[in-house]
Amino acid sequence: MRPLVALGIFGLAFFYIATEKANKVRVVLIGAAGMLLLGLAPGTEVFFSEHEGIDWNVIFLLLGTMIVIGIIKQTGVFDYLGIWAAKRSRGEPYRLMVLLMIITAVASPFLDNATTIMLVAPVTIVVCERLRIPPQPYLIAEVLASNIGGAATLIGDPPNIIIGSRAGLSFNDFVVHMTPIVVIVFALFVVLTRFLFRKSFRYNPEQVAAVMALQERRAIRDAGLSSSWACSSWFRAWSTPA
Repeated sequence: MRPLVALGIFGLAFFYIATEKANKVRVVLIGAAGMLLLGLAPGTEVFFSEHEGIDWNVIFLLLGTMIVIGIIKQTGVFDYLGIWAAKRSRGEPYRLMVLLMIITAVASPFLDNATTIMLVAPVTIVVCERLRIPPQPYLIAEVLASNIGGAATLIGDPPNIIIGSRAGLSFNDFVVHMTPIVVIVFALFVVLTRFLFRKSFRYNPEQVAAVMALQERRAIRDAGLSSSWACSSWFRAWSTPA
């Protein structure tokens, strides 16, 4: 009976979260409280058990990435990269998609893939609006590229931290065993997008001038903070324990 009740609470919470019929945080807190009050969760072990409780490595990883988001937004680094990609592509849709995917995939192993998308998506929409092309294929491609790139390191995705904690894997273990596979999968995905989104690649030469007129250097709002962030990101990545 207990497993069925727990499954029912989970299903109900998942329904309200997926349909957005209620505030997500409220749904999660009510569901968690219900599990505790009905004795379905292991009491104090929820907070202290290494295998049955909350994985604090994941919680603090997400906390850290949210802090990083707040810092990066002040630098304008990803706005710079988005405009740079648009100008380097010269308005050619597929080339633009590839450059944006590369930026996303390279950043995801060090920033966490969800964080990267939150930074890349806004500038992608702006660039697509300038070129009069639909942004949806580009956003989908970036999300998938982010998921692929995030698998390369221990901090690239929250599940990686869970796997690393349970299996005792270090940052270097992920890099050595996952990065070569990620590179191959990403290369295949780049080729796949050429066919997957071929109907969306509409070249509008009359709109290229609007993109080429953008000044990417003006997107950098704090050059000193940008440099400090880049150094700290690399240090954080390579010093993260299992």
